[in-house]
Amino acid sequence: MVFVWFVDVSYLFFLFKNISPYFWSSLGIALCVGLSIAVAIYGVIVAIILQTKVEAVKPLPDGSYSLGAANAGYAILGAGSVTGWANLACGLSVGVVGSSAALSDAANATLFVKILVVEIFASALGLFGVIIGIIMAGNANFVEGA
Repeated sequence: MVFVWFVDVSYLFFLFKNISPYFWSSLGIALCVGLSIAVAIYGVIVAIILQTKVEAVKPLPDGSYSLGAANAGYAILGAGSVTGWANLACGLSVGVVGSSAALSDAANATLFVKILVVEIFASALGLFGVIIGIIMAGNANFVEGA
């Protein structure tokens, strides 16, 4: 059976143009905190940074927002998503490696340092997500006008 999906691009443009950039920025901040399970402090730090980027902008006369405001909303959504997903991957990998470290240390005590190095690299994933999120948040500037 073949599934064919038809997507009207003009409808998607209309949809994304008329959704407030504040929704996208709030969704990004929520994803940043919500997906950061094991290293929640990273998500909270980036969420605070992202929240300071949100500014009040008046909508255009037709009810939509300027391209600069939409760009800022998408930048905050992207920064929050990247940080959240990276921290989720960090939490999962730290859990798997930590479980393996406990089992391998019980079997052979000489493997502890080697597994600890792998654990450090697994926890570095969350820090990489924070760095990328901060870099992406630098592009979020809510500006008025066309």
